[in-house]
Amino acid sequence: MMLPQESHLSDQELLMAADGELSARDDHRVHAHLNSCWHCRTRQQEIEASISEFIRIHRRTFDSQIPPADGPRALLKAHLAQLAGKQRSSCLYWFRAISWRLSAAILAAACGLGALSYFTFHAWVREVGPVVAFPVPNPSLTPGAVVLASEKEVCRQANTKNKLVPVALRRRVFDEYGIRPAGPTAYEIDYLITPALGGADDIHNIWPQSNEGTVWNAQVKDALEDHLRDLVCDGQVDLATAQRDIASNWIEAYKKYFHTDRPLSGFR
Repeated sequence: MMLPQESHLSDQELLMAADGELSARDDHRVHAHLNSCWHCRTRQQEIEASISEFIRIHRRTFDSQIPPADGPRALLKAHLAQLAGKQRSSCLYWFRAISWRLSAAILAAACGLGALSYFTFHAWVREVGPVVAFPVPNPSLTPGAVVLASEKEVCRQANTKNKLVPVALRRRVFDEYGIRPAGPTAYEIDYLITPALGGADDIHNIWPQSNEGTVWNAQVKDALEDHLRDLVCDGQVDLATAQRDIASNWIEAYKKYFHTDRPLSGFR
């Protein structure tokens, strides 16, 4: 015999029980009722099924649109390094400087502004993003990638300069690093291991290298790439070593092969 409607658990009680939000006393009462009431057990299953379906649809629809976390994290670190040198502490500066992809809630809390929604923040900074220097790439995003090539194959091909990266791949690189559109000369979408040293046309071998804000810029790296290629083709350095050195930390490789702690004159 079905119990009267008023004796059944409400949907709110069932939801709170599913979320673990009931007090110990109420939780005991609800579970005791569920053990004896098939009507409420059926309703509980319907609610849980609806929640599961919502989560499934949400993940399928939205999770693929969430940008990678590594790019915004690297962008934040680069911004913090630049801001520390300039000693600018205003909260307004921080909000305008840091990429729109970073969490507005974290920034608002840091500046004592309370709860500021992500969407309000997104609309507020709808502008060309600042230039952030990435002297070396984030290794989790750009570890480097090579094609299967020997010293003879590398040295037989022309030392191609300014090889164009496809537009779609450029956009993916900017998206991974959390960079808003910048001026046309602000960044060079650069190969970590240049194709002239056997580098691959692969997103894991490409990153947005700044032309501004650091002496270790794209022009300086170009000089290292030419020098390493000459050393490889002259038999002074094997190809695998050259590829590994430039992929691990091209700035340290520059210092190693040019025997200097600063970029040589003419490449600053």
